[in-house]
Amino acid sequence: MAPYESDGSTSTGETEDLRAGRRRAARYVVPVTVVGLAAATIGLVPALADSGDPDLPKISAQQLVEKIAASDVQQLSGTVKISTDLGLPDLGGLESGLLSGATQSGGDESTADPSAKLMELASGTHTLRVAADGPDRQKLSLLEDAAEYSVIHNGKDVWGYDSKANEVYHSTAADGADARDEHEEDVPATPKDLTAEALKAADDTTSITVDGTAQVAGRDAYRLVIKPKDSGSTIGAISVAVDAKTGMPLKFTLTPASGGAAVIDAGFTQVGFARPAASTFDFTPPKGAKVTEENDAAAKAPEDFRKSGDDLGKEFDQELGKELDGDGMKVIGEGWTAIATYDSGGEGIPSGEEAGGDLGGFLGSFGDKVTGTFGKGTVFSTRLVNALVTEDGTVYAGAVTKEALVKAADAAR
Repeated sequence: MAPYESDGSTSTGETEDLRAGRRRAARYVVPVTVVGLAAATIGLVPALADSGDPDLPKISAQQLVEKIAASDVQQLSGTVKISTDLGLPDLGGLESGLLSGATQSGGDESTADPSAKLMELASGTHTLRVAADGPDRQKLSLLEDAAEYSVIHNGKDVWGYDSKANEVYHSTAADGADARDEHEEDVPATPKDLTAEALKAADDTTSITVDGTAQVAGRDAYRLVIKPKDSGSTIGAISVAVDAKTGMPLKFTLTPASGGAAVIDAGFTQVGFARPAASTFDFTPPKGAKVTEENDAAAKAPEDFRKSGDDLGKEFDQELGKELDGDGMKVIGEGWTAIATYDSGGEGIPSGEEAGGDLGGFLGSFGDKVTGTFGKGTVFSTRLVNALVTEDGTVYAGAVTKEALVKAADAAR
């Protein structure tokens, strides 16, 4: 059966329509925020505004996906909240340094650089204000204690402003280019972005159903549920609250198969669809602020850091293609339980005893030792992604359980 299991059997023609609906849904991503690396948008209160059980006309999963695809919201403003809990181990602050080093470009970093600042959305709970007026004007403000960080996209200009440090970061699109294209991959995901990605990933291993109604940010919504059919995935279910009037996703929740709190909980707590005032997107660097131009920062960066995200992405794709064409990375299985495997070329990860000292203690507490027909290895885990590294340096990774990784490693011997 096709992945949409809502109101009975689905014909071949309907299946194609459903898949076409998913493809259309993936294209209708409303640009609500501007720059960032890992995130989603959501509201102002500790708990999301999600209550009530409004009486709405019955709708099938296919009709609801088509409603999302047809959604064409261009103007909005609201308050959003994102809570992310990947279950990463406590590294005593080490993770902050790693993330900072991965996103900063060298000798003259700016605290207002969006690609570094918005990495914070990848963990914890954050409050944001968002506004959009078509594809060329958006604003996101990350509210902090006695401070605020904002990213403003207005035409070809993208500004990042850190009020606490009084620093400004500015970038522009090249002549003839669209600022949206240059920063497209830096835009934090909205509930609609996340929903589009989930629908793109849906295939015959996926069940998509309508599970009643809800009220989010004071608006009536249908609840769309996306989940894997087969066991073995660490993903339990994805729930999307879809605005009954506009078809725009208002809330996105991903819960793990292991239970407990959501891994990602993103949704509006306040939203309106009137056109924001034009002044919302105006920005002039405050007096005395340190202003860093994107081109200046790139020129001062070491050679290895001067490549754009596009260049690095192309290089990665080329290297990955070589690996896939040879004896490198392979994919075992499909859908939600797919596992990527490759030879790291090393001898696995040292145990805590072998590493010794503080590093040994860290490694010893981080991974779980496992054994099987494949030999011995260590499983490194988050609430979503697990990776098994064997003693001979073979890596198995995916959004699957530890048992699924061991089974895949055994089967490969």
